[in-house]
Amino acid sequence: MEIYHPSMNDVLATEIGKAIGETIVIKEVVPITGGSINTAIQLKTSHGSYFAKYNSHEKYKGMFELEAKNLEVLRNTRTAKIPNTISYFTYEDLDFLVLEHVASGSPHYEFWPDLGFGLAHLHKNQADYFGLDYDNFVGSLPQKNNKTNNWVDFFVNNRLNPMLKMAVDSGKADSFLVEKFENLYKKLHDIFPPEPASLLHGDLWSGNIMSNVDGDPVIFDPAVYYGHREMDIAMSKLFGGFEVEFYDSYNEVFPLEQHWEQRVQICNLYPLLIHVNLFMGAYIQSIKNIVNKY
Repeated sequence: MEIYHPSMNDVLATEIGKAIGETIVIKEVVPITGGSINTAIQLKTSHGSYFAKYNSHEKYKGMFELEAKNLEVLRNTRTAKIPNTISYFTYEDLDFLVLEHVASGSPHYEFWPDLGFGLAHLHKNQADYFGLDYDNFVGSLPQKNNKTNNWVDFFVNNRLNPMLKMAVDSGKADSFLVEKFENLYKKLHDIFPPEPASLLHGDLWSGNIMSNVDGDPVIFDPAVYYGHREMDIAMSKLFGGFEVEFYDSYNEVFPLEQHWEQRVQICNLYPLLIHVNLFMGAYIQSIKNIVNKY
């Protein structure tokens, strides 16, 4: 994690001031904990509060610009509450992203149904291809989005294979696991029901949602692309799952295909491979358990 220096105050004040058309003064900088990739802070200023995060320009060049683009893609659907982007810029050897600061509050009783309702309507934004006009990041890892006509080819060539290769190259996976994946690939056309490509959040877990002061759900840190919508649903279940009202609400608006629960583990091979590459831990065993079933 990068260390915050008081000299950054003037730079941030200037950049935010340019973005909002006002002269601002930063009154207080409050560290925000919880992230594992970037350094995050709250900026209390003469013109309200802002959220900022920063990291090495050399190591993560373009990551924040693409995150701002991802947020705009979601925001333009008008289906969910998304933090407004204020600015992104480079200062010396650091890249910065500044967003509106969303103060947290207790979820209201309709929080989970509202989140399911919003995600279902997000997924109703569809395309005639799987992928995106640009590559982006998922966490701190590059994410390929080459446009493809069918989901299985996209899933294999843009999701599983790149992460599997990264794990093999770093010694976290071996050729035996690659062989298991290749056997699984032959069955994917029979596993996934055909569906149009839906606009996905791309990294939908509890750490990327919050409740604002009104109790409404807010989503952030997206890794957007057009894909099979069960990828978002599966990701929501990777670390314990959302409340049942979320899935009920989603299914009322945009019913999932039969037996979607049985495909959750297959979908989650992608985020599990990501976690292997980022953190290793026990994730590799979870992957082996899934592919061995098929």
